[in-house]
Amino acid sequence: MGVTKRDVAAAITSSLNPSYLEVIDTSGGCGASFDVEVVSEKFEGKRLLERHRLVNASLAEQMPHIHALSIKKALPPSMWKPQPGEPREEEPAEK
Repeated sequence: MGVTKRDVAAAITSSLNPSYLEVIDTSGGCGASFDVEVVSEKFEGKRLLERHRLVNASLAEQMPHIHALSIKKALPPSMWKPQPGEPREEEPAEK
């Protein structure tokens, strides 16, 4: 059984309560590879490695079934500057 984009988003949302979250299934639908961008207050004051560890920890249950996880962004709100087309904090967290 593969991991879905929805599974990844739900796990990260539950653990990190992101103000912005984008999950892209780069495996062609089999659930083996994902790109993730996360903005969360829980990252405030943490170094990049710590932020990545928090994302990985939030996916502990799914990781045995994921072949590749690319964390493109793991930022606190104070460091996030939305690009054109990215929702701002008041918009829904999942794209």
